[in-house]
Amino acid sequence: MYVAISVFILIVSFLMMLVVLVQNSKGGGLVSDLSSSNQILGVRKTTDFLEKATWTLAIVLVLLCLVSSLSIPQSGVGTGTQVDTEMRQQIEKTVAPSTYQMPAAE
Repeated sequence: MYVAISVFILIVSFLMMLVVLVQNSKGGGLVSDLSSSNQILGVRKTTDFLEKATWTLAIVLVLLCLVSSLSIPQSGVGTGTQVDTEMRQQIEKTVAPSTYQMPAAE
């Protein structure tokens, strides 16, 4: 599940990169090459489509990231990793047990 979501995140990221690169910062973008008089999409409609596509892809990307954080495999949560176990063993070996005893009160 986690791998599939990660692949979807990569695909959406790539599509978002393409949509953003097609846009022009001054509002021209894809429209400047399609300036024929009988085109189906006008200047305003192409800009609206690219803006909606950007927002949609951004929302999908955020949602996929949230879902992927919830679906991360949780193997070995209670036991800890091997590094944690070795560190605990080293700490137990090096820490001297407390041998100090309080004097008895008379």
